Amino acid sequence: MTTFLITGAGSGFGKGVALRLAQLGHRVIAGVQIWPQVWQLRHEAEAAGVQLEVIKLDTTNEIDRAHAFSYDIDVLFNNAAIMYAGPATEVPESLWRESFDVNLFANIAMTRGFMPALVKKGAGKIVFVSSLAGFGKVPFLSPYAATKHALEAFAGILRQEVKDYGITVQTVNPGPYLTGFNNLGFESIYQWYDADTATIAAPPAYSEDDFPLTQYEPEQMVSAIADVLTGKVSAYRTMLPPEVEKQARADQAAEWDSTI
Repeated sequence: MTTFLITGAGSGFGKGVALRLAQLGHRVIAGVQIWPQVWQLRHEAEAAGVQLEVIKLDTTNEIDRAHAFSYDIDVLFNNAAIMYAGPATEVPESLWRESFDVNLFANIAMTRGFMPALVKKGAGKIVFVSSLAGFGKVPFLSPYAATKHALEAFAGILRQEVKDYGITVQTVNPGPYLTGFNNLGFESIYQWYDADTATIAAPPAYSEDDFPLTQYEPEQMVSAIADVLTGKVSAYRTMLPPEVEKQARADQAAEWDSTI
């Protein structure tokens, strides 16, 4: 039986993947950010008829991380993330720092904490949730995109450094899926943005119906992530849906010929 530890399992892809892996009979340690989510996810697992070991795991909290490191795992799924949107030069510095703390430094800390045990074991897998934003440059998503660009660099270099120790590294790169993550990221602007004092105009708080990008049903991504985690996919990077990957490749190629 393979043991998986998942961060950010209280919602979105993390929750879906945790339940899916448990349904497949794996041992799953599902880390959630706050205590109420522990209670909620345990009851959801019970209602679904699956076994989940749900723990409080705020990945920025040293106590929570130390507790997580006590588990003997085979696969680490670094999934927890946050999104703040807004004009790049208007987003408060505190939100920039929080974005990097959660989306980059906490991923590094989780990976560092489990690495000695995985190296000693001579086997293991680490999977990072990156994003289409790790390559694209979507206006008003600079804090989120910057963290994912940095995470791409970390994962790509780590992959080369640990391959001789029996440890594999992969990324999954979701496009826009309808989990609420994208809409709430844009909604967050209006907790701090003041149009009367701002230099750069902000986008509106989009509803599900008027979001500027097509958002897809998350089941496709949940299934793909489960396949990556269980070793059914050998590709280093999995970006979905296919049309988003195609556009990302085209955008990257076009950037080489871009002019001011």
